Amino acid sequence: MLTVTDNARTAVEGLVQENQVPAEGGLRIAEAAGQPGNFELALVQAPEAQDQVVAQSDTTHVFVDQAASVALDDLTLDIQPDADGPGFVLVQA
Repeated sequence: MLTVTDNARTAVEGLVQENQVPAEGGLRIAEAAGQPGNFELALVQAPEAQDQVVAQSDTTHVFVDQAASVALDDLTLDIQPDADGPGFVLVQA
């Protein structure tokens, strides 16, 4: 199962609060349409029916869609600083 670092969890929490996402919403990772191996991250109001919840706290949820869950099984969601600010990255666990 995809794991989430504390730094990534904190970043998700900040995005959720900044964008006023409801408590049941969070960050969703899904395979990009027509692009196997590429993933899209989006803030969502609630998970899809088949989504896997990989990180959860009172203020933070990270969801992975069913199609992406196999590809992300041994990876970790983390934060990598760059010139434009921190960005999410998927790294080997």
